[in-house]
Amino acid sequence: MKLSVAIAVYNEGKNLDACLASVASWADEIVLVDGGSTDDTVKVAKKYTDHIIQTSNPAIFHINKQKALDACKGTWILQMDADEVIPEALKNEILAIVEENNPKMNGYYIPRRNNFWGHFMKKGGQYPDYVIRLVKNGKARLPCKDVHEQIAVDGEVGYINEPMLHFSYRTSEDYWKKADSYTSLTAMFMREKNTPKNIVTWLRYMIWLPVKMFFLLFVRHKGFVDGWYGLVFAYWSALHYPIAYRKFIANRNS
Repeated sequence: MKLSVAIAVYNEGKNLDACLASVASWADEIVLVDGGSTDDTVKVAKKYTDHIIQTSNPAIFHINKQKALDACKGTWILQMDADEVIPEALKNEILAIVEENNPKMNGYYIPRRNNFWGHFMKKGGQYPDYVIRLVKNGKARLPCKDVHEQIAVDGEVGYINEPMLHFSYRTSEDYWKKADSYTSLTAMFMREKNTPKNIVTWLRYMIWLPVKMFFLLFVRHKGFVDGWYGLVFAYWSALHYPIAYRKFIANRNS
């Protein structure tokens, strides 16, 4: 078995079909970990694979991603999210790497084209947005400490040229649903680190970090190239810190 696809999901019925359809015909196996979905996620998954592991839905979802990696049998593993799709050109590049099986490389970065409100972002840190997704089995693990962490690879990591498509934020509701989870995690980490509730923390989360984030995305990373989409994305991203701070102060997770 040369190539496994590893995917962890929770209530991804609307995205999962396109994701799995883009790999089902050329992957040797698809391993899916479901975190207790209440929609038709499992029904959709069964159209493409029988290897479905059902478990709970942890706050740090990478725990379930690691369960999927651990269950794979292929020499190579392509780790995916349910809102990602592999185009034909990327498929061909992945298969060429798998067939070559370069002993020097234990993982590969794949660029992502991120779709925000129907618009594929060109700048603002959203393209090429490299993520490690193709790894040799047994040579990579997720630290499972943060939702935005990269896979840790034991050995050299190369780069793939062709991008995958990422439909993370089809609507504003999609954005704020994920933002709610991310801000809750940030608030939880602040409590775990015993972050002091004082004026310095207030200034950091209510002013400094939001302004810094907006500047980075919209100016330094040229989010202005995407016009209105770039402006909204940078502004909403900056709001992560004030929202997380308010949850921290209120001592709540949602």
